[in-house]
Amino acid sequence: MRWLRTTGVQLGLDLLLALAAWWLAFWLRFNLDLPDDYAAIAWSATPWCLLGYAVAFLFARVDRQVWTFIGLAELRQLATGIVLAGMATAAIVLMLRVPDFPRSVLVLQPVLALVLMGAARAGWRSYVERNLFVGGGRPLLILGSLQEASDALRALRGSSQWHPVGILSPEATEVGRALQGIRVLGRPEDTSEQVRASDAEAVLVASPPGAQARRAMLLHAADARVPLLTMPRPDEWLKADGSQGPRRIELEDLLGRSPVALDVAGLAELFSGQVVLVTGAGGSIGSELCRQIARLGVGTLVCVDVSEYAVYQLEQELRGAHPQMQGLYYTANVREGDRLQAICLRHRPTVVFHAAAYKHVPLMEHHNEVEALRTNVLGTLNAARSAAASGARRFVMISTDKAVNPTNIMGASKRLAELMVQGVALQAPATQFVSVRFGNVLGSSGSVVPLFTAQIARGGPVTVTHPDIVRYFMTIPEAAQLVLQAGLMGRSGQIFVLDMGEPVKIVELARMLIRLSGKTEQEVPISFTGLRPGEKLFEELLADDETTEPTPHPKLRVAKTGGAPPSVDEVERWVLQAGPSPSEAEVRAWLQRYLPEYTPLSAGAG
Repeated sequence: MRWLRTTGVQLGLDLLLALAAWWLAFWLRFNLDLPDDYAAIAWSATPWCLLGYAVAFLFARVDRQVWTFIGLAELRQLATGIVLAGMATAAIVLMLRVPDFPRSVLVLQPVLALVLMGAARAGWRSYVERNLFVGGGRPLLILGSLQEASDALRALRGSSQWHPVGILSPEATEVGRALQGIRVLGRPEDTSEQVRASDAEAVLVASPPGAQARRAMLLHAADARVPLLTMPRPDEWLKADGSQGPRRIELEDLLGRSPVALDVAGLAELFSGQVVLVTGAGGSIGSELCRQIARLGVGTLVCVDVSEYAVYQLEQELRGAHPQMQGLYYTANVREGDRLQAICLRHRPTVVFHAAAYKHVPLMEHHNEVEALRTNVLGTLNAARSAAASGARRFVMISTDKAVNPTNIMGASKRLAELMVQGVALQAPATQFVSVRFGNVLGSSGSVVPLFTAQIARGGPVTVTHPDIVRYFMTIPEAAQLVLQAGLMGRSGQIFVLDMGEPVKIVELARMLIRLSGKTEQEVPISFTGLRPGEKLFEELLADDETTEPTPHPKLRVAKTGGAPPSVDEVERWVLQAGPSPSEAEVRAWLQRYLPEYTPLSAGAG
């Protein structure tokens, strides 16, 4: 009923404007001196004019326009309705053969109607936008070009929380101009000064992810020591809460990575109504894979993880976000081949994602070497064989850049896991086996980010191993999206390498976090502790003898590796017979036998 009232009022206003244009056309036709005879003609034809406009506007759905958001598309729709109304009115008048009717009025009236109705809509929008941010809300500065600020203002429309007080644009030619009554006060480097001058309580960075000037803007804004906001990334719009308002800046925003373009149709075809199994489903990457697969309409999602609590948390999240999906949650260890194969044979997954692994380099370097081999090598072998035995179409293993020219046990075990996947691929041609290799993901378990955040909260110091250490980073959602895409397009035996962008210095990461927290390095110092066991200064995405080939996706490449994989049965036999606690020297010697590129580092070596 409210919708009917709104459209009825708008249609009534349009008919009043059409009537005004009708009489104005007559007055202009007779130079504002309308003879009584022609006034009578105008009165007699008025009902037909109103009828023509009412029918045409309802047909063209002009009555459903929202004047507050009027734009070019709506003006084109209005013009179409007016042309139809003018033609209908002319047809009625000519069919009725109204005597002495001035035909120029039939041409002039639609033009006047378009001017009056367009002006009314533009005036209403201008009035709303002029008063949109007047009073109420906390003062807010916007960083970005006029185009970016326009998008931000549109998103803030109707917000009672924020009141924009100025814009800071990276374009020098835009300084001094105004947008919707809000002036461009200066450049991003003026942020601290303008925050003080305008009493702004927050800064909204409007530049989208991937924009060249975004990181510099963020760092300038961080110096102002007020809360920093940004608009949600496209992948965040899909979250269950559906929030599209401003949110606090996070470290991921400083990476400046562009959103991933996915083959959504292809992925939906792969997953829709199918059974998908994810190992390591409770981990950072595994749980994000589960979330994104659930959004793609999977029929049954089988989640496997060794951690009871992680499985419980995932179950609670997915049940609430996707009640229509059948979720099956198993606590199982990938090292137990019989258990994993029984789960796969029971549910016959179409696709298996293997994310279960030990990933912490220093922890696996001493005292836990055999555990890394049993989980990362034997566990991968069990998962791949189970996928093949159950008739899965695709198997995707999550690998790491530390598998390239490995210098530590964890990296070597993941490189051997890649070779195991290729070995099983030769034995089971009906399943497409691929591995996906990428670097660090921000916010994952074991990431430096939670550690740095906790250290900053305590007042420091923030501990960095070496001033020159660098790592590749991407966000968890981006990594999961690219893993899905690689799983869709991969051919058996391929190793995909993700575009990780430029490497980031860990010390710069620490400095960014300190500045984002509103602190300075004087307040929260940085301390260098030395490289840990097995840690090197930089990671690589390709080995010395590897090259890459492009794929249809700009952020995915295929690594071209040489040589045949070792015998999976021989590798399995050694791991199973290694005993409960083989010596470190024995494990390293065995790895070097199968991986000539493995060169162990002594603690603290670079």
